[in-house]
Amino acid sequence: MTFWVYLVYNSIEVEVFIMLIYHGSNVIVETPEIFIKYRKMDFGGGFYATTDKAQAVDFTNRVEEREKRKNPNYAGKKFVSIYKVDLEKLKGELTCKVFENADEEWFDFVDENRKGIYAGKKYDVIIGPVANDNVYTTFIGYRAGTLTKQQAIEKLKAYVLVDQIFFTTQKALSYLKYVDFEEV
Repeated sequence: MTFWVYLVYNSIEVEVFIMLIYHGSNVIVETPEIFIKYRKMDFGGGFYATTDKAQAVDFTNRVEEREKRKNPNYAGKKFVSIYKVDLEKLKGELTCKVFENADEEWFDFVDENRKGIYAGKKYDVIIGPVANDNVYTTFIGYRAGTLTKQQAIEKLKAYVLVDQIFFTTQKALSYLKYVDFEEV
């Protein structure tokens, strides 16, 4: 959800673009942290959020499945933490990489991060499509040699991909303001 907020400062009306973003987990995350995970993820280790609440809910289910594989008796809870952010201000003040589409540049970036070999430019924030489990099978086909890169990219165009907003620095996280949580 996005909305415009009009503020008045010294008798001057200022327009601010505010966006709600969501993070799914098995805990409430009031104060996000940068985590460098051992698992290889689309954009590397850090803090992931999305503008799509359903995507955050889906991630809570993945966390639950992962925890149940470790402990079959796991009975944890599932939460979506909600934040507001002025994304335009963030883009203007930090180093950001925005992938508009699942194109060749995005494909290479995700592939290198999933392999753990990305060594390119570092960003405070990365925004782009999320490679969900269905999409990831396309990457597996590419790595196995059953798909060329162009075939894999064409196959990706058939998927409706939601976004992810990835924070890599504490400075970037300072732009997030915790709003609330929902138990799912």
